[in-house]
Amino acid sequence: MTYNKNDIKRRMDGAIENLHKEFAGLRTGRASASLLDPVMVEVYGSKMPLNQVATVSVPESRMLSVQVWDANNTKAVEKAIIEAGLGLNPQTEGTTLRLPIPDLTEDRRKELTKVASKYAESTRIAIRNVRRDGMDAIKKDEDYSEDDKKRLSDEVQKLTDDAVKQVDETLATKEKDIMTV
Repeated sequence: MTYNKNDIKRRMDGAIENLHKEFAGLRTGRASASLLDPVMVEVYGSKMPLNQVATVSVPESRMLSVQVWDANNTKAVEKAIIEAGLGLNPQTEGTTLRLPIPDLTEDRRKELTKVASKYAESTRIAIRNVRRDGMDAIKKDEDYSEDDKKRLSDEVQKLTDDAVKQVDETLATKEKDIMTV
């Protein structure tokens, strides 16, 4: 295993990108098309992401609209949304499902901030694991002088600090989003 700064940066960025995806699934009281990203629909004998069988749009700040492409799949899409555990109750009108976004209670908001914190912490752990891999690669490489090892270790630490700072900022923004009425 050799030290590769670009690989370490890519892996840390990947962890942060994953955090953004997990945060997109957390409901904040405002409608967002990404809220339905985790929904998988049982159609044509297999499970497919909702966005491959329907178009999701946000006509209002507290409403999602799902336009199902094939009328035969409308019931399957409705069932998948209900079973996804997002607390949304579809109102079906032909091939269009309207999803009003209910208000969040104070308890639910606090619960969501705890979930967001857990996501952020698991991302920090992933980043630290990447850091550890980078440090191990530097230590094991015999080609580096002690000065090079110190310089490269500092470089990895700076990448780690920057990535963790980005996670903290993303978490603060998401918590503010959740707690704002």
